[in-house]
Amino acid sequence: QTKPDRSLAPCYAIAMSAPRVLVPLAEGFEEIEAITIIDVLRRADCDVIVAGIPAGPITASRKTRHLADTSLAEVLLWPFDAIVLPGGRPGADALASDEGLRQKIWEHFASGALTAAICAAPMALDAAGVLAGRRFTCHPTAAPEIRAGIPTGQRVETDGPLITGQAAASALAFA
Repeated sequence: QTKPDRSLAPCYAIAMSAPRVLVPLAEGFEEIEAITIIDVLRRADCDVIVAGIPAGPITASRKTRHLADTSLAEVLLWPFDAIVLPGGRPGADALASDEGLRQKIWEHFASGALTAAICAAPMALDAAGVLAGRRFTCHPTAAPEIRAGIPTGQRVETDGPLITGQAAASALAFA
């Protein structure tokens, strides 16, 4: 078995095994972004692990309730080919404040692996220290809270192994 070529799209079918993707969800996540990410990546035959902060049912921004596959604490030591963060508030705030996730994002990105966030979730990338010197986009209301990086205002922005999306309206293009 071979590992996927990270220079190609994350779910390009050259690997013998499906790329493993972490999608963490926290209370108040944006439904359209999370479900679109999970749906598109599973359709592309990625092994998507939806990890909740906390474990158990998670209420999204529009008060729909969702069940994660597992808790974030259970998978923090697992290797992933990609980490993709959905936005929404206060979900993105919870992702940014989770110390274990910040460390996981830092190590993952430092290894050159695909790291992505949409809407307000680039705040978690900023908190993890991975935006410095990188082009990114995010929801306009979150931009003033991000200390590092180069905001572009694009619907979707790619800078090496970093992919960011602006908002719910760009969820499909981002995914």
